[in-house]
Amino acid sequence: MKKLLNDFNELVMFKHSIFSLPFIFTAMVVAAGGWFGWRLFFLGLLAAVSARNFAMGFNRYLDRDIDAKNPRTASRPSVDGRIEPQKQLLFIGTNALIFVIVAYLINSLAFWLSFPILIVLGGYSFFKRFSSFAHIILGLSLGLAPIAGVVAVRADIPLWSLLLSSGVVFWVAGFDLLYSLQDIDFDKKEGLHSIPSIYGAKCTLFISKIFHGLTILFWFFFVLAYKGGLFAYFAILVSTIMLYVEHRIVQKDFNKIDRAFFTINGYLGIVFFGFIVLDVWTKYGVKG
Repeated sequence: MKKLLNDFNELVMFKHSIFSLPFIFTAMVVAAGGWFGWRLFFLGLLAAVSARNFAMGFNRYLDRDIDAKNPRTASRPSVDGRIEPQKQLLFIGTNALIFVIVAYLINSLAFWLSFPILIVLGGYSFFKRFSSFAHIILGLSLGLAPIAGVVAVRADIPLWSLLLSSGVVFWVAGFDLLYSLQDIDFDKKEGLHSIPSIYGAKCTLFISKIFHGLTILFWFFFVLAYKGGLFAYFAILVSTIMLYVEHRIVQKDFNKIDRAFFTINGYLGIVFFGFIVLDVWTKYGVKG
């Protein structure tokens, strides 16, 4: 059982939940004006984890044929036989069901939105087979996280949550472009529709910079929309610096893409969340 759990952990790369969780809780903190309660904390956490498990599991299942040909991904549990296709399907279905049930326990709007959210999460795996917009679809998948967070707290979708989500969409799409530079030759060979394989590395780096510029712009408007204070603007400033450093690292050496992708982006979400929490608590006081 321990080995199977480790294999599933490797399959979905559970530690990468760090990319979406800070922005779910950022939206929940802003929506609640502080602490939103332990019930929503645990339900939100369970919803986020099950949704991500579904998305990653579905992607790994659908990409088995592609991953088997790529030396970088050939040792994944979904490819090397450690997790059979039947177990993968059971894992995918179980997490989809958990996500829908948790959404139902949160509120009616969350429940009805859970179905289109699952469609979007699964859609990324299809898009890269025929469209270079797959990077945007991946961004949209994680960009739904703040909207889900605010729906859990308020059962509506205010403007500031859309601006926060839009920033997340372009943040994720931008760093996915950088990450996909690792597979530029493989994607060309297999006819996959990634932006690097179609437009080349130089153009990809430029588009990624544009996306991350839009990220900062949307987050600036997010702070304006929710009437954030000094700490919120610090969140934007620090995020800008971190994204700049990320591009400097990748531009100098493609071999350091993993460092830029996992380390910098992982810390960015945490730092952004931390500054927004300080800002909200400064504005409203500590609740709960």
